[in-house]
Amino acid sequence: MKKSVAASEKPVKAKEFDKELFKRSVEYNVRTLYRKNLEEADAQQIFQAVSYAIKDRIVENWMETQKAYEKEDPKMVYYMSMEFLMGRALGNNLINLKAYKPVAEALEELGLDLNLIEDQEPDAALGNGGLGRLAACFLDSLATLGYPAYGCGIRYRYGMFKQEIRDGYQVEVPDNWLMNGNPFELRRPEYAKIVKFGGYVSVHTDENGRNVFTQEGYQSVKAVPFDFPIVGYGNGIVNTLRIWDAEPVECFQLDSFDKGDYQKAVEQENLARNIVEVLYPNDNHYAGKELRLKQQYFFISASVQEAVEKYMRKHDDIHKFYEKVTFQLNDTHPTVAIAELMRVLMDDYYLTWEEAWEITTKTCAYTNHTIMAEALEKWPIELFSRLLPRIYQIVEEINRRFILDIQQKYSNVPGVDVQEKIRKMAIIYDGQVKMANMAIVSGYSVNGVARLHTEILEKQELKDFYEMFPERFNNKTNGITQRRFLLHANPLLADWVTAHVGDDWITDLPQISRLKVYADDKKAQQEFMNIKYQNKVRLAKYILEHNGIEVDPRSIFDVQVKRLHEYKRQLLNILHVMHLYNELKEHPELDFYPRTFIFGAKAAAGYRNAKLTIKLINSVADVVNNDPAINGKIKVVFIENYNVSNAEIIFAAADVSEQISTASKEASGTGNMKFMLNGALTLGTMDGANVEIVEEVGEENAFIFGLSAQEVINYENHGGYDPMEIFNNDQDVRKVLMQLINGTFAPGDPELFRPLYNSLLNTQCTAKADTYFILKDFKSYAEAQKRVEAAYRDEDNWAKSAILNVSCSGKFTSDRTIQQYVDEIWHLDKVVLK
Repeated sequence: MKKSVAASEKPVKAKEFDKELFKRSVEYNVRTLYRKNLEEADAQQIFQAVSYAIKDRIVENWMETQKAYEKEDPKMVYYMSMEFLMGRALGNNLINLKAYKPVAEALEELGLDLNLIEDQEPDAALGNGGLGRLAACFLDSLATLGYPAYGCGIRYRYGMFKQEIRDGYQVEVPDNWLMNGNPFELRRPEYAKIVKFGGYVSVHTDENGRNVFTQEGYQSVKAVPFDFPIVGYGNGIVNTLRIWDAEPVECFQLDSFDKGDYQKAVEQENLARNIVEVLYPNDNHYAGKELRLKQQYFFISASVQEAVEKYMRKHDDIHKFYEKVTFQLNDTHPTVAIAELMRVLMDDYYLTWEEAWEITTKTCAYTNHTIMAEALEKWPIELFSRLLPRIYQIVEEINRRFILDIQQKYSNVPGVDVQEKIRKMAIIYDGQVKMANMAIVSGYSVNGVARLHTEILEKQELKDFYEMFPERFNNKTNGITQRRFLLHANPLLADWVTAHVGDDWITDLPQISRLKVYADDKKAQQEFMNIKYQNKVRLAKYILEHNGIEVDPRSIFDVQVKRLHEYKRQLLNILHVMHLYNELKEHPELDFYPRTFIFGAKAAAGYRNAKLTIKLINSVADVVNNDPAINGKIKVVFIENYNVSNAEIIFAAADVSEQISTASKEASGTGNMKFMLNGALTLGTMDGANVEIVEEVGEENAFIFGLSAQEVINYENHGGYDPMEIFNNDQDVRKVLMQLINGTFAPGDPELFRPLYNSLLNTQCTAKADTYFILKDFKSYAEAQKRVEAAYRDEDNWAKSAILNVSCSGKFTSDRTIQQYVDEIWHLDKVVLK
């Protein structure tokens, strides 16, 4: 690795914040943007004015960063992802500029409240789940550590959707997050690219006897980048998230309009609009699948074209492209980058196949985020070849050559069925293009995102590939940025940590381990629990405002917030709540510590059982919360439209972190780390990163239950298990399952939850029952919940465990993860501003 810029010098010191200049800037922005003075401006206008004032400071640093990159020409990573779940930008930018407190003071002098101003910013609707939030944490860490990076994605107009709960049901409404504009972004039309879809490929021979491939008869859109600043913490570095918007090549075809063909007049505009309208269109129909593939190719083609052009603006030898550029493919969605880079190198720069292949295989690296084979992306050949004809030709050739490699490697190996190897490993097989297979075959690195996940990939799901390419496989356990999820999200706890161990933890989270000495300190325990209580009061206020439900901050806040999927087992959680309710109804005298069960989750629009689980949670809440007989001992709350901003409030307030996925199904999880960092105790299976969390904090400071990953895999290898046996022999289980179909929680429609009942018992024999082992783990889960209650009653010991969770969270910073990517995969050059 080459020497970094000014490596022997101290990093840049953040400029002193000029309060008076800032105040004048805010007043000036209100006047010039809205023709108002400060007193007349509404809250949204003040947010915009403050954001533009901060943007001025950021742009200065942004330009300095780009100058340093131009001068030093460091190697750069392009982090390709369909999702970037950024959260609100204003507060995070102020934190990383080290200007949060002075800005708050300056605004107070103007009679304004920074907290209220931050609440005016919508969450950027650029992602949905953990994959997108991980990408956002990674960008923060790259900038903070001083590594040159571009995030590359799509500027979705409406994101996935805004979730509303109506009559207990999830209703998807457009998330119009750009309604008032995004003050931090910059439109960069000078870097626009043309992206082509459909048509056909013609071939002719040039004067050198070389085949030249040309795509003809295609539709095209213009990809226009919007750059979003990613501010490093206190080091002056500002990297870039480049999100691509789609615009028509020709805005309006007047000749078609004049001929009365109004549809054709706006055809290109509609094509462009559809591509960037929503994140992950519903793909349970053909049109949705086609649009999703268009989205993937759209942002990948634009990003690859620009990466190559940017490199060539400074270099004259395309053969050394991989020395300065690496593409990290965040799951299978961006895998088409492999074929697109091959296309650009061969068709635009006239390289041979062998030359292009050498560059591509040294440039592309793949992160796998899923264990479940059904989640590995596959495309019908008919769709793929029609929409991306030149790309499909290249994929065919990659596949043809790879099959020859398989045959050459295994043809003479005794006991190996070569055809079976091809069936499992081919990129094109059985009418499908298999994107994960292409990513593994064509890249130089394949990484899992937790140690257990990587082991399962190597020994189970991707075993054949691991045997063929063992040197490519590696693990990079996920991490989170402590700057957003502690420093910004939980200022009370952040200040307390700093008061006890200093502020080095902000950029070096393992330093937080120095808190361990306070775990047995009675005064520290009391302070810690008081901070937790204040955070619970804050969340209780939010719940009252948004849900109209009063919850007791002295109750145990038991929280499960994450994407809703059957393997994450929100259903297990709510079935257990039903069981507790039954116990209280039968034994009102029971000595029961009050519990508040808090859920938050979006379900994919076409995912029937996931959406029905949301309805069940809300139906149980309606019954339980309004039953005076249980005297408020249980409350159930479903947080509407779970996102980064309300997550910050939730993590800070949680006592119990529900990480209860079916063992072997969760690749890593990052919510588990955010809860731990904020002093919640994990209730979970030994799955994903839970394994490593328990290693760090000790099993005595967590509540572990359920089947192991190997036990689940063993059951699956032998056709599952019989849930009817549990149903017949466990009265508690039988009672809650019968309540799904006897109208207890749906008096007007007893059959409403029948699909959930069937999924667990499969009385109709149409598929395997209880695929995610909910009933198998129910008893173990209920026992773990009893241990939670017993532990919480011992406040001193609970406080000790909570402090130990915070102090043992050092490993789970995204700074550590990124440094491992840099050292072991990317080999980037660190840049320190003079």
